[in-house]
Amino acid sequence: MKQVSVEAFKEVVADKASDPSVDFINVCTEPEYEEKYIKGVRNVPLDELDDRVAEFKGKKTIYVHCNTGNRSRRAVEMLADLGVTAEVINVDGGLTAWDKAGFATESDTTRMPIMRQVFLTAGLIIIAGYVLAVFVHPYFVFVPLFFGFGFTLSGLTGWCGLRYLLAKMPWNS
Repeated sequence: MKQVSVEAFKEVVADKASDPSVDFINVCTEPEYEEKYIKGVRNVPLDELDDRVAEFKGKKTIYVHCNTGNRSRRAVEMLADLGVTAEVINVDGGLTAWDKAGFATESDTTRMPIMRQVFLTAGLIIIAGYVLAVFVHPYFVFVPLFFGFGFTLSGLTGWCGLRYLLAKMPWNS
């Protein structure tokens, strides 16, 4: 899989933004994209790639990124499996690396960021589970354990189910 640094990607976006044979896509969910995106990069969520594969016909090069690089690596593989013939390049580190390098981003939203929603929701459910375990029934202790397991899995894989669930909620649409 071919990768490019965010520094090189910044130069390519500036140089090739008007080239119709080059495409720049962010495979984050729509709420994540609206929260923070790179100017000149369009949103094609990972779960819509197979439905939108026709958009990549005639492209010679496609640069793909997400927040950390996990989903964009999957997107590169998916595009190859879907028969896209363009050279597909992953932006190493995604928006996290872009921010770390100090490059500018845009935003189209005033809502609370998805990850803050995740932490707030999980925190409230963990507290509720603990209170219910103490005052109602000891089996409620499994509620905080479930979320602890979920956060551990998220830390190991970079995939957070609660983030995707919250992204589908009406206030994030």
